[in-house]
Amino acid sequence: MTFVAPRRHGKGLPADATSFVGRRRELAEAKRLLSNTRMLSLVGVGGVGKTRLGLRVAAEVERAFPDGVWLVELAALTDERLLAHTVIDVLGIRHQSRPPVEALCDFLADRQLLLLLDNCEHLPDATASLAGRLLRTAPGLRILATSRQPLGVQGESILNVPPLPVPDPEAQAAPGSLAQYDAVTLFVERARAMRPDFALCDRNAQAVSGLCRRLDGIPLAIELAAVRLRCLSLEQILDRLDDRLHLLTGGWRAVPPRQRTLRAAVDWSYELCSPKEQLLWARLSVFSGGLDLEAAEEVCTGDGIDRREMLELISGLVDKSIIGCTQDGGPARYRLLETIRQYGRELLAGSGQEDGLRRRHRDWYRHLAEAGEAAWTRPDQVEWLSRLAREHPNLRAALEFSLTEPGGARSALAIGSALWPYWLASGDFTEARHWLGQALARDPEPSPVRAKALWANAWYAIQQGDVPEGLPLLAECRRLAQDLGDETALAWATEWGGQAAMFQGDIPRAVELFAEALERHRALGNDGGIVIGLYQLAQATSWLGDPRSAELGEEMLAFCKERGLNWSSSYALWVLGLEMFRQRDLPRAAGLLRDSTRLRYAFHDRLGIALCIEALAWTAGAEDRHAQAAELLGAARVFWHAVGASPAKYGHFVDAHERCEARAREALGDKAFQAAVRRSETMDFSDAVTCALGEPAAATADTATAPAPLTPREREIALLVAQGLSNREIAARLVIAQRTAEGHIERILAKLGFHSRTQVAAWAAEHLEGAGPGRHG
Repeated sequence: MTFVAPRRHGKGLPADATSFVGRRRELAEAKRLLSNTRMLSLVGVGGVGKTRLGLRVAAEVERAFPDGVWLVELAALTDERLLAHTVIDVLGIRHQSRPPVEALCDFLADRQLLLLLDNCEHLPDATASLAGRLLRTAPGLRILATSRQPLGVQGESILNVPPLPVPDPEAQAAPGSLAQYDAVTLFVERARAMRPDFALCDRNAQAVSGLCRRLDGIPLAIELAAVRLRCLSLEQILDRLDDRLHLLTGGWRAVPPRQRTLRAAVDWSYELCSPKEQLLWARLSVFSGGLDLEAAEEVCTGDGIDRREMLELISGLVDKSIIGCTQDGGPARYRLLETIRQYGRELLAGSGQEDGLRRRHRDWYRHLAEAGEAAWTRPDQVEWLSRLAREHPNLRAALEFSLTEPGGARSALAIGSALWPYWLASGDFTEARHWLGQALARDPEPSPVRAKALWANAWYAIQQGDVPEGLPLLAECRRLAQDLGDETALAWATEWGGQAAMFQGDIPRAVELFAEALERHRALGNDGGIVIGLYQLAQATSWLGDPRSAELGEEMLAFCKERGLNWSSSYALWVLGLEMFRQRDLPRAAGLLRDSTRLRYAFHDRLGIALCIEALAWTAGAEDRHAQAAELLGAARVFWHAVGASPAKYGHFVDAHERCEARAREALGDKAFQAAVRRSETMDFSDAVTCALGEPAAATADTATAPAPLTPREREIALLVAQGLSNREIAARLVIAQRTAEGHIERILAKLGFHSRTQVAAWAAEHLEGAGPGRHG
């Protein structure tokens, strides 16, 4: 899984890079269908604009889904077994001990959200199976899919996405009459982006009409044609396009006519590239999910492309819109549209170079995985973790190729085990076990890399609570390490044996093993092992009440600061906060835990944030700040839910959690406790962290005389209540479910400390502009 940044609800869609043209009928029909069905599939030929339409539909219905709309891109996914895990990645669920589908069902069971599953056509059976299962178990879920064919899910509604309307050959080619055709509008807008002086006029109207008609209104083909205005006249484009369409009609009769047209546009773009650009296009198709310039230089040079030419060739392909270029503050990143990439793969397969390119690709990403592991104990650890997250699709492709190539499983072992810091940061233990499990089964020969893969896979299993599955792997690792004289593997096997003991409740045994592992790591000079060893031993000794815990935590903090390991420092701060809580130095405990929260939020460590806010709740409860403790327990749930975990999963947490909850419930009363938890449980990530870092008091009736901290949507609903609208009328006005409107009103009542809609109406009339007389009473 990818190292995902925390996001606010409803921000799972990318921003439009270019204007959205036409599709008013399809857009209206899609919204109508989506309001009456739980699954809608947008079906049409490749390049017709299904994805763009799906994104616009999702954006326009976003407010009807309080838990957001989320884009799941499937084009780069080749292994259907990872489909559920890909959805988990997007939703930010982490540390699942159960099968991914079950985890998804549980996570979505009580949520109201929209999943946009994009490019499903290459995984129809798997997508249909998963969609059907999720829809049966999650009543608040709706799915919008894009595919080249219906998926066959029970209850599925289908909207065929046709090409854009084009002028009739017999129609008058006048600028005024042509403007009503969306295909013409699209071409003119994209042409102006290439040539700002371009305009539809009497002189070019006939050519524009003919071009859109020849391209059958396929948006991708039209946009590619517009790009060529950089170097060709409109008439030249028409002449060349006519030739290419005729040529490909003869060569691709086995596919539908519109697909032939799209292929014609892509082939025509290929012909406009220089021979070296054509060669690079084919080679770039080996990448999955994008690449940077360094990767292109390492994988695609040689045999006709000199390293010094790469930048110029990349720039040429960007200019021709063969590849896209994005910059988000880091190095520029390039990506081929999937249609373009598939075309390139056909070229590569026909060249006889595919296996060689895939080996070079695999070797480069093995190098990146190993470099990322080495960086884990350097100040640039976070930059490397982020880089590996961006390269997740390529790492998958490298692992997949390694497992399909004869004798390649050894490389899969090396890549999968080198990624252990990345798996730790992202929490993608299920996927890690998927790859390493296959590699271990296919390469049983004794080797150091097998020993490393054994302890890594054992650790992933233990982290997910599958201790019985992890222990045999550790036992084999120890035997193999002793036979090979591999002291590093022995140290790690001992480390994770200690964690297994702690998860089983045998903390004295865990302390014994952690101490032994730390001694081994020190003897080897293994900085990464020392960091983890200090953390594990400090935590275990704290649970035992051993005063060594504070000393170990301080040592870890100093070790991390000396080496600039900011993310690792957050773990030292957390374990010190835990020990200060045990020692009843509560102000210091809270300060340490807040510092850890800030660092972990900056590094998008959701599990770490859950641990911090949970401990902050205990601290507040121990200081008799029970209202705040209840709010923090709710805020912690935001992150526990996000990673698919709970305090109960960490057996040594249970007593502290239950004690905190029981005392808060007793002090506040059950109703007030539940209201405080609900207030923060419905927050987004940033607000939950704000709650943890501040000291918000629980809302009471005393606060009703001042403006309450209502969200913009809650203020909007309060105004509608003041105008006398019923829950059903509010839902209809805002295009949301009635259940959603009721939930908003419950939260408004809780925040204001009110018990009736009349009180809300009176408060809104006083504090909110636009609240007029209504039918309330």
